[in-house]
Amino acid sequence: MTQASLLSRITDFANRADPYPLYAELRRTPVLHEEEGGPYVVSSYYDILGLLHDPRISSDAANLVAAGDDELSGPEATGLPPSFIRLDPPEHDRLRRIANSSFGPPHRPRRIDGMRGELARIVTELIDGFGEDRQIDLVDRFAYPFPVTVICRLLGVPREDEPRFRAWVDPLVASLDPDTRRNAGTDFQHTAREARMQLGMYLAGLVEQRTREPRDDMLSDLATGHGADGTLSMMEVLSTAVLLLIAGHETTVNLIANGMLTLLRHPEILGRLREDPGLSVRIVEELLRYEPPVQLVPQRTCVADVELRGVTIPSGSRIWLVLGAGNRDPERFQDPDRFDPDRPDIQHLGFGSGIHSCFGAPLARLETQIALAELARRLDGARLVEDPPPYRRNAVLRGPRHLQIAVDGVRS
Repeated sequence: MTQASLLSRITDFANRADPYPLYAELRRTPVLHEEEGGPYVVSSYYDILGLLHDPRISSDAANLVAAGDDELSGPEATGLPPSFIRLDPPEHDRLRRIANSSFGPPHRPRRIDGMRGELARIVTELIDGFGEDRQIDLVDRFAYPFPVTVICRLLGVPREDEPRFRAWVDPLVASLDPDTRRNAGTDFQHTAREARMQLGMYLAGLVEQRTREPRDDMLSDLATGHGADGTLSMMEVLSTAVLLLIAGHETTVNLIANGMLTLLRHPEILGRLREDPGLSVRIVEELLRYEPPVQLVPQRTCVADVELRGVTIPSGSRIWLVLGAGNRDPERFQDPDRFDPDRPDIQHLGFGSGIHSCFGAPLARLETQIALAELARRLDGARLVEDPPPYRRNAVLRGPRHLQIAVDGVRS
């Protein structure tokens, strides 16, 4: 096999179900550069961690375009200005600081933890909805609807509007997939454009309403600048709200689906979780290492020369950070291909690190902990119908597109 074929094999949909042997091969060349003008691919844990904290590595979308954007790191699918995850300091810091003030400490320290009861109720309703069915698609009927419902409640979308909101989200999320963008017909493209427009108009109206009549929700805080140094413009509020919607939704869908798939492949750990719901905390951390929902980060550009492992990465070059490979790096983790929630040191890269560490990580963690614990408790005799399941085509956001399971019953 030639080096030139390795990256194409990693991104090839045919290898989506198990990319980890390819990642092991990739780590033999810690800084892989296949062709002139192509990305420099970094795959070892400590190198990735260092670059995530390196100010010479830019996340600015303008730098990425200048370096030669590619389909994996294509434009944001919203028509809005770049969100703060696609910006560098100081603008990134300003926007993230204001957004953080309405999401968590110091101004809203209990916002996420205070949602525990609401999250548990949503999970209960979704599992109750399985009824007497003995075969269930856990993605379509649980992992997919759960996070979008949570985001609606967090932002303050009225309950009666949630079905409309979800209908706009579906084509927006689908349009993130590079294969969908490349192969979609005109009907889908029209639907996606219409969804972007309708969602934007709806959110703008809601922001205006919350500006006049603030409530105890995140959209009100973003609109009024509650507790923050400075305020956001209307477009910045919309961009931040859509970031929460799309990034938070896709990451959590994949984390829950990957989590149940992994637990069903490790029935002894599933049994432990059924008896001890508190184990969900460690299970989720190990899942973020073992099967991270974000496999690689392609939206990075060097703004100065970087020396790494004897390789000079020139200023202006694109860099891909393969988090999934770093999380299985034997230089960092003992027996890295074993799923072990009792692992004493699970300092994973699943949510990134540095100034761009995942903004919604506290919420995604809590959602997944509650979801997996309740699924383990309530589903009797759960087992996989198809293994491996069919995967989403996206090489960046990796997770099952469907997860068919059979059950003997659903406990109350």
